[in-house]
Amino acid sequence: MAERTRIESIDMMRGWVMVIMALDHVRDYFHADAMLYSPTDLTQSSAILFFTRFITHYCAPVFVFLAGTSAYFVSLRRTKKELSIWLLKRGLWLVFLELTVVNVAWNFVWTGDLFLQVIWAIGISMIFLAAMIHLPRFISLAIGLFLVFGHNAFDNFHGPENGFWSYVWIILHEQAPIPVEGNWSLFLAYPIIPWIGVMLLGYHFGRLYTGGFDALKRKKWLTYLGVGSIALFLLLRFLNIYGDPSPWTAQDRPWFELLSFLNVEKYPPSLLFLLITLGPTFLLLSVMEKIKRPITDRLVTIGRVPMFYYIVHLYFIHALAMIAAIAQGFSYRSMLFGEFFTPFESNEGYGFSLFTTYLVWIFVVICLYPMCRWFDKFKSENRHKGWLSYM
Repeated sequence: MAERTRIESIDMMRGWVMVIMALDHVRDYFHADAMLYSPTDLTQSSAILFFTRFITHYCAPVFVFLAGTSAYFVSLRRTKKELSIWLLKRGLWLVFLELTVVNVAWNFVWTGDLFLQVIWAIGISMIFLAAMIHLPRFISLAIGLFLVFGHNAFDNFHGPENGFWSYVWIILHEQAPIPVEGNWSLFLAYPIIPWIGVMLLGYHFGRLYTGGFDALKRKKWLTYLGVGSIALFLLLRFLNIYGDPSPWTAQDRPWFELLSFLNVEKYPPSLLFLLITLGPTFLLLSVMEKIKRPITDRLVTIGRVPMFYYIVHLYFIHALAMIAAIAQGFSYRSMLFGEFFTPFESNEGYGFSLFTTYLVWIFVVICLYPMCRWFDKFKSENRHKGWLSYM
């Protein structure tokens, strides 16, 4: 099978969402109100804070979807058996990283509360994809569409209060903790449905980028998918009949009615959440194929080393927050969280304005780029080292 060159527009899109992902995580650690209320709580949030959070909603769907697309590219140079083994090993590796390296990055201490977030979602979806690639194409595509479009039909279903089947349903579709032996618990921040479906659709999406697929035809397909997804979002959201567990409501301020309209559920991601995030992504991908600027080259570099960027940016932001806390007169221990983002009473008064938060974000991205460029070069010069394919 022929070696597949990387698709720059895919790397560019991945790099872009990784940059805006850093904004959300800088906000988590630096904004004065980050640990007090959710930026999507319209009773307390401001419009600019809401959109600061909303723009970062694009990150997880794009990560999972394009991970499926990347798996399709790998399939072009491996047999199905080889691809299954690669997906299985990579998926298990990502779950391990989530439980260890990533959890420590968030808290800077090892706690009894382990949070399963986007890296877990990608890893477990890869494990399922390892099996589903052996199904006939139309069946696996139908499963992906059903998981994405049909899962909200089960929003009002809840398993028993505790026990095995309760925990199974939490893993599948309900954000909640699962107690483990002793004081340990797993918190399913990212239930796996419909993320498995998102990755499956991303895998089939990769066919648009095969060598024999005409670029103009691909651009049309990307436009159709983007416009169609946004139009379906607008229709379903306006009717308030299906696609999200929380309908939009009238607000005292007209501007906030728009915020309510856009305030869709991420945990687990509703159909409307996926439509309004992946729809614009398709449109951006159609545009990115023709863009060639110094800034886009930098986005491509970042997008080529996603796991390296993800891990380094968490530790870097958290370390900066520890320095910021000391500078504001707090102990460094105020940034050691016994539970996930649970502030101590001694943290009262910590934090910065949203403007300062944006400045810190820009600083973080500028600092991360040389690291990504170095690691990208290291990978390209050491392709014979198999372990690098997992980073």
